[in-house]
Amino acid sequence: MIALILMAYDFVTIAFSYFFGLWLRFDFQFGKIPPAYLSVYYKMIIPYALVCIFVYWLFKLYRSIWRFASYSELTNIILSNLILGLFNYIVTRIFGARMPISYHIIGFIMQIIFAAIIRFSYRFVLMIKRQQRNNKNATRVMLIGAGDAGMTILRDVNKNIESSSRVVCIIDDCTNKFGRYIEGVPVVGGRDDILANVEKYNINEIFFAIPSASASQRRDILNICRETDCEIKVLPGIQQIVNGDVSVNMMKNVAIEDLLGRDVVKVNNEEIFEFINGKVILVTGGGGSIGSELCRQIAKHNPKQLVIFDIYENNAYEIQQELKRTYPELDLVVMIGSVRDSKRVDHVFDRYRPDIVYHAAAHKHVPLMEASPNEAIKNNTIGTFKVAYAAVKYGVKRFVLISTDKAVNPTNIMGASKRMCEMVIQTFDKLIKNKTTEKLSIVEDCFSEVSVKELKGNTEFVAVRFGNVLGSNGSVIPLFKKQIEAGGPVTVTHPDIIRYFMTIPEAVSLVLQAGVYAKGGEIFILDMGEPVKIDTLARNLIKLSGFKPDEDIKIVYTGLRPGEKLYEEKLMAAEGNQTTDNDLIFVGKPLEIDEDVFLPQLKELYITSNNNDDHIFELVEKVVTTYKRNGE
Repeated sequence: MIALILMAYDFVTIAFSYFFGLWLRFDFQFGKIPPAYLSVYYKMIIPYALVCIFVYWLFKLYRSIWRFASYSELTNIILSNLILGLFNYIVTRIFGARMPISYHIIGFIMQIIFAAIIRFSYRFVLMIKRQQRNNKNATRVMLIGAGDAGMTILRDVNKNIESSSRVVCIIDDCTNKFGRYIEGVPVVGGRDDILANVEKYNINEIFFAIPSASASQRRDILNICRETDCEIKVLPGIQQIVNGDVSVNMMKNVAIEDLLGRDVVKVNNEEIFEFINGKVILVTGGGGSIGSELCRQIAKHNPKQLVIFDIYENNAYEIQQELKRTYPELDLVVMIGSVRDSKRVDHVFDRYRPDIVYHAAAHKHVPLMEASPNEAIKNNTIGTFKVAYAAVKYGVKRFVLISTDKAVNPTNIMGASKRMCEMVIQTFDKLIKNKTTEKLSIVEDCFSEVSVKELKGNTEFVAVRFGNVLGSNGSVIPLFKKQIEAGGPVTVTHPDIIRYFMTIPEAVSLVLQAGVYAKGGEIFILDMGEPVKIDTLARNLIKLSGFKPDEDIKIVYTGLRPGEKLYEEKLMAAEGNQTTDNDLIFVGKPLEIDEDVFLPQLKELYITSNNNDDHIFELVEKVVTTYKRNGE
């Protein structure tokens, strides 16, 4: 029905357009128009109008949804009328009639105007209504960024008829843009003018649209934005600009990692691919936060087979189902078992013969391990020994231990147990290089059914040490979120406590890169950036959740927990620091470990922990000389 009405309208306006050309040519006096001109007009106009309607139909001018009319529809209108205007002139001349040039030009222009007016009028009326509505109750948006991404977001918001938001001012640090207008919206200043203009323009939302900004620039600007009561959204990254995939729908809420100021971690994916491609990979603790991300990233690099080994079946099941969906061609095996169980570990290694082992299985919760110290030793230290023993027996090429910065000058049993894990793998590496694995005979009756005479492998053992990861199991971020959802209070142990943070994918990508660099015996240390105060982290998270710290959500200081430090360290004084090809990965110089002293101590640790002896703390202090219980 709408198409028929448009056709009738076009027929009438086309006829009028060319009549108007004649009428205007003779000063709007019909009697002055020569009869010869009128005769040509009367003969030509009806066939011409019908041809116009047919051409319009070919250019889909009767099938567009005109409430969404844009440049493509306008282009079709102009192009179709250019063809028709030329057609009108040529046909007129073919039939021997010479009409005034003004007749053709004015008729052509009027025909375009009439065709465009009716088709864009609906959108124009809707736009006027929307602007009137916006002036009353629209969400008022401040846009940060006057670059390509910002312009796309601006047009997407302000030209979207259905949108309930309107960009009313723009912030950009380029002083040349100050005081200018873009799409009718003023550029009101730089980052230092954010707070004043939020108040001046009564802003409800802030859109950060500078995907090329460095992490520190993003952090600084977002920290200013957090001083307002506005909802803040950010454009994820520069990849959207490259793909031309930028819209307001791409905006996301500010995440806590946006405020850490870390630059994007870069790794050499070609080296990692070469290292993993076509190999059998075993990940212990593969269902945990670090282990599962290891599995995700390993799966992308085309392993021959990926074996996940975990004691907790629910986590193992979840990562199994995720990888099956994402990588249906992946040869994936999930085995349930504990690293404490020598026979189970031996069975898994014997059956699948891994080339590379990432050992992520561990107890990591500091206060819980302080209450159950023997479990930390059994699972972390002794478990690591058992997995390392099997790795040598079955010819694993490289063994990568996931360690922690809590192993440096530990004040808790968890950190001390992880330091002993590092000592275990360094001892294995030393014995293999010196071809003295027979020294393990002193502990073989405790840890394995296999004689050390069978240990013929040349496994390269390394450790990767890093700090806290955002969102990992047991970390403060999930705890704070739950406390905020419950209305508070948010509990912080001490106002001055600081920690290093990194996202799980970042940490894992660096672990994979460090595994490539390994030659055996190293402890790789990941650069975690600048330390963050936990108190600041809690306050940021409260603000990002739309509340005011100490007003809407209270912060309560509970005191340091058993074994907890005010700050963490990445290196012991004697370890030194060597660089690698990646600026975010360093190598700590291995400390000399006397295996003739350490191995008997390890045997004693095994016996003592299995007996659940309360004197385990004193024994650990003898083994790890840098361990100072409770910071003493």
